[in-house]
Amino acid sequence: MKRLCRSESDRKLCGVCGGIGAYLGIDPTVIRLIFVFLGLASVGVVFYILAAILIPPEDAF
Repeated sequence: MKRLCRSESDRKLCGVCGGIGAYLGIDPTVIRLIFVFLGLASVGVVFYILAAILIPPEDAF
């Protein structure tokens, strides 16, 4: 069973994009680009901060 968690190995800031990419089975760079485009509208920044707080780290399981 796959669980959504922040990546400890594929991280640039908090590991949110690496964790989402691993969960969805796509390249984390695509997720990072989506966050950059959403960040231009300030929605991505808020979502990233919330995700960093709510998504548990990899070592929590």
